[in-house]
Amino acid sequence: MSANAPSPSYPDGITAAAERGGANLNWLSLAVLGAVMLAALLGAFGGGKARNLVTDAPAARLEVHTPRVVRNGMFFETRLHVTAKAPIADAVIVVPAALWRDMTINTMIPAPGEEKAGKGAFRFSYGPLAPGEVLEIKIDGQINPPLFAGTRGTIELHDGERPLAAIPVEITVLP
Repeated sequence: MSANAPSPSYPDGITAAAERGGANLNWLSLAVLGAVMLAALLGAFGGGKARNLVTDAPAARLEVHTPRVVRNGMFFETRLHVTAKAPIADAVIVVPAALWRDMTINTMIPAPGEEKAGKGAFRFSYGPLAPGEVLEIKIDGQINPPLFAGTRGTIELHDGERPLAAIPVEITVLP
């Protein structure tokens, strides 16, 4: 600017110094936004790839595939995979009521032959399994708005009333 050129007029409270310092703040805000977007892409805020939880017991192998981090209102899928290593007279999946509190379970495929609720758990009976036989169960659900922070419980495989295998499950729920 030349000495006789008029200085630019700024709105009240804005100075020429604020104009010069704004470039640094633009880069900082862009870096913060980029970090948040990268964290979301990597699944830190829900929706990332779920890992299998597996337990091998003498009578059966139990695998649970469910998301670890979900967002409120989100639909999710849980898959259970049971492989019998010994004869099982009545394969029963036991889910603690606390694990599904404030969730809506929409479908369970295949449907169990018998369903019971009591003693703080849901019991789903699938009948006998021969050694080497596989039972795959798909459960579709949705997180209800009151569920915040998360839920936990242990999914168990029983032969009637006798426990065979158990896997602790913890699901974090974000707003």
